[in-house]
Order: sequence, then structure tokens, then C-alpha cells
Amino acid sequence: MRSPALFLAHGSPMLAIEDNAYTALLGKLGEGIRPQAVVVFTAHWMTRQPTVSVVEGTYDMIYDFSGFPRELYEVVYPARGSVEWAERVRERLGGVAEVAVDRTRGLDHGSWVLLYRLFPKADIPVVQASVVPWWTPKQLLQLGEALRPLRDEGVMIIGSGGTVHNLMALRWEGHAEADEWAVAFDDWLLSRSAAHSEEVFEYENKAPYAKQAVPTPEHLAPYWIAYGAGDRGGAPRVLFREYQYGSLSLMAVAF
Repeated sequence: MRSPALFLAHGSPMLAIEDNAYTALLGKLGEGIRPQAVVVFTAHWMTRQPTVSVVEGTYDMIYDFSGFPRELYEVVYPARGSVEWAERVRERLGGVAEVAVDRTRGLDHGSWVLLYRLFPKADIPVVQASVVPWWTPKQLLQLGEALRPLRDEGVMIIGSGGTVHNLMALRWEGHAEADEWAVAFDDWLLSRSAAHSEEVFEYENKAPYAKQAVPTPEHLAPYWIAYGAGDRGGAPRVLFREYQYGSLSLMAVAF
């Protein structure tokens, strides 16, 4: 059975300790699949060239945030690496780019928050990979395309980021309704992706509210990788869609 290619918003680190509709979806999603390995491209690991974690044993934890409850810093997700799968990933990516390896970096919250909810037993091998956010969407798409064959071997591909991620625009008061501009950007992105329109790769100039939704590209970069790893000709299937604090997109998409 072909493993999925997913784009998953990692939202706030609080997803690790709060229960809501999105965390319920992640838990249900994880219960329904048993991949041989998971490759996570995280928006919180930015490098000058594609880089893959080649880790023996258990990853260290990276708590790359501040100002949150102590409980969050006490979460430990003992994910184990896989040198074998990491080398397979590096080999596939090497067909389109020069790839570096990292043997010491731990899991950042872009990876472990989602994995903690998907596979709480930490019993699936994990390969963490970086993003190169200043690459064009098409270049990032090619990375996903290179990994697509691994899905037939049971490897799950996850792009972890956020389609709308503008921390300066968040409205922290209560349960703020979704901002129209955030919804409009995601609507455009999904419709152009479903149509496999070349226009989607020009989102910076073509999409409504693009600069407001994507002030910096690192959180959208994993979307293009997951899109590339998806089924040829298939339309993205939205598994979940919600907005925290008015505009922080919590969207899960299967490709």
C-alpha cells in the first residue's frame, strides 16, 4: 500500500499538550497507517542546501521556542533515526541536488509536535530533512518528486509548516473568526494546486494577499515538497482546515 504524502501545519507548539479537533485528526490519521519510515521536511530547519539527518539511535529534543508553559518543555518524544532510510532519502534527493548530511541535530518542534500526535509510541523510524526556503517552488517540488518512489516502499512524506504564517497579524483574543484574507489565500493555493496550474508557482505575484499570508517563505516551502511527492495528476485532498488567532492556518492536505 502506497504511503501518503502530506502537508501538515504544525501551528503552535501547544498542539503537543492541548486537545482540539486538529490534534484529534492527527491521532486518527496516525492510527490508520503504519509506515516503514517517516521523512519530515520541517520549516524550522533552514539550510543553504538540502540536508538530511543521518542519526543512529534516538534523536535529541530541540525546544526551539520560548514563553510557553513548563509542561511543554517536559515533553519528550524518543524518535529513533534510521541510517538506512536516511541514506535512501539522500540518494534519491541526490538526483536533483547536492545533499548534505547532519549527524547531530535533534528534532525541532516542526517535527516532534506532529509526530508526537501521529505516532505517540515513537515506534516509527524518522528521517528529518531541512528546507531551502529561497529556492523556487518548482525547485522544491522537484525534491518531492525525487522521493515519490519511496512511498511505494512504505515511506511517509510529511511537509511540516503552514500555508498562512504571519505572526505579526495574529489576533490573540479569544476565538477569533478566520480572517478573510487568510481564507482567500488558501482558497487560491488549493484551487490552483488542484488544477495543476503553472500559476501556483507564481503565488508571490498572482495569489491574493500573498505578502500578508507569506511574509517569509520557510513555512510554505514544505508545501511544495509534499505537493511534488504526491500522486501525479491527483488533486490535493483537504483533511482539516481551521485558523487559530484569526489567521494561523491549521491545514492538513493529502496529495
